[in-house]
Formats: sequence, C-alpha cells, structure tokens
Amino acid sequence: MSVNYSLVAARSRNHIIGRDADIPWQVKGEQALFKKITLGGCLVMGRRTFESIGRPLPGRISIVVTRQNDYKPEGCLVAHDIEEGLKQAEASERPIFVIGGGELYAATLARAQRVHLTTIDLEVEGNVFFPQFPTNAFTCTHTEHFQSNHTYCYQIFDRNQTEVP
Repeated sequence: MSVNYSLVAARSRNHIIGRDADIPWQVKGEQALFKKITLGGCLVMGRRTFESIGRPLPGRISIVVTRQNDYKPEGCLVAHDIEEGLKQAEASERPIFVIGGGELYAATLARAQRVHLTTIDLEVEGNVFFPQFPTNAFTCTHTEHFQSNHTYCYQIFDRNQTEVP
C-alpha cells in the first residue's frame, strides 16, 4: 500500500513522547501548532493516544487503531491494524496524519512522506519513545524556534526522492 501520509510528533531531547498515558510536559503554544498542522485532516492514532486526548478533535476525522474488537469510541472510525487505518484515511481524501503513539510511529515511519517534529528542550522521564530520527531517508526542509514557558523547535522533514519506501 502506498498511502501518502505524514507523522506529527512532539518529543523531548531524549526522545520521550509519553509517560504512560500522559504527555510529560505542558508547553504553551505547542498544541496550537499541532492544531494548525492537522486541522482539516484525517488523524490516525492508537487507542491509548485517543484515550489520552479523550475525544475526537474538532475539524478533523479521527481513526483509532486498536486490537480490541468491541472498541467503538463515539465520533471516531475504528481500524484493527495500521493498514486498515491508513486505507480508511485515504478514502477520506484529506491529508493524513499519524499522531501516535510510539507503536504506530515505529510501524509507519519507514513509509512516511513527511515528519512534523517538535523537539521540546527538556530531558524527561517516560516510557513511550519516538523512534530514532532523523534518518538518512529524510531532509529537514523547515526549522522554526519558539520561546515559551519551555523552548522548543519545530521542524519539517521530507522524504528524499531517492528513498522511495
């Protein structure tokens, strides 16, 4: 399957994206950036990521990938594996964003066309990680620095044309 999709993630300097079901930081402005990137799109996420958000996000289609056959969150589509989730997302004819968690990032990074990565200038404790990145398959095409209650850097990485998944 060759679905065109992007990953959107925020990580600490030590690659942590979560501590159990929580994000281990509060950064003013970072969620507004996430909204700006994903508004109007189709979000593909794991069940734990959805439950940490707690609801479908307005202005976006939410697809929850879960192994639980009876899981039916209100206002969301459900897929039982990532291929099914990406196929449903492609049918939406909207931009597709994989938004976590760690297992979905690891399963989808190799075929992503773009990665929107925010790095929070913190070292935190956690047990959910973003995969090793950047890789040679991607080139940074945009960098923006923000000063808030914590400094953070937003970067866009595009897949190199010679690195077709």
